[in-house]
Amino acid sequence: MGSMRSDQLPNQSCSNKNFHNKEYLTRASDFTIRFAGPEDVSIILGFIKRLAEYEKLSHEVGATEEILKESLFIKNQAEVIIGELKGEPVAFALFFHNFSTFLGEANLYLEDLFVDDSCRGMGLGKVMFSCLARIAVERGCERLDWWCLDWNEPSIAFYRSMGARPMSDWTVYRVDGKGLQELAGRL
Repeated sequence: MGSMRSDQLPNQSCSNKNFHNKEYLTRASDFTIRFAGPEDVSIILGFIKRLAEYEKLSHEVGATEEILKESLFIKNQAEVIIGELKGEPVAFALFFHNFSTFLGEANLYLEDLFVDDSCRGMGLGKVMFSCLARIAVERGCERLDWWCLDWNEPSIAFYRSMGARPMSDWTVYRVDGKGLQELAGRL
């Protein structure tokens, strides 16, 4: 795969097509970021499981390699970037486009970002966020959104250090499982 400096990449519309062969060179020594492909589903699932363990939510992981392959690479419902240190995967971020009716434009929504324990404190999380911001800018997106667990003070401090601000006027709601089926049945 050929490497391109991230500042040499062409401007893209909000689309994930033709991104899977891109690699971002970073300012962190020996750290590159690339888009994941179908061959990476076991790596992605491993990151998801480690993240769930960190968040004390391992019991909620229902993803399998088959589900991820279909969702990410057949249905194209989300995208993944993988950060590699000296060629070894040590970080990942899973994201997709959402839409702001007020802006009238698509934006990026970060579902998950994880850096291996052994690589924390090296600035790789900030580099991963910078890459996501670069992707958002390249695609003409106006913002990057994500959620954070209220108890996760280290992450909250990290996000604030990058200039992120909490959306404290908003509350997240969810309908899932049986409730989702019941709601759908009321149509």
